[in-house]
Amino acid sequence: MARKTAAQNVADQIKDQAFSELQSLIEDSEKLLKDSAALVGEDAETLRAQLSLKLKQALESVTSVRERTQPAVEATENYIGGHPWQTVAISAGFGLVVGLLLGRR
Repeated sequence: MARKTAAQNVADQIKDQAFSELQSLIEDSEKLLKDSAALVGEDAETLRAQLSLKLKQALESVTSVRERTQPAVEATENYIGGHPWQTVAISAGFGLVVGLLLGRR
């Protein structure tokens, strides 16, 4: 049970990191687009190059997150697929314990 919680914590950290990086990308892109509205020529090319770099970094970040989470997803699918009744029993037991604890309050 603790292993599942640790895996969930790692997955949550990866997800939070990815969302913060994407949020940063969106903010940077919006700023670059606002700044580029009045620019032409070499300045505009520089901003386009910066925007292209930011988009490339975002794509690499998403790919990295996908690669890091894939083993956890596969392990979970394999365990649940190979042990369906154990998964149901553990879930029911966990639900029973939580219900008893909440019922005491």
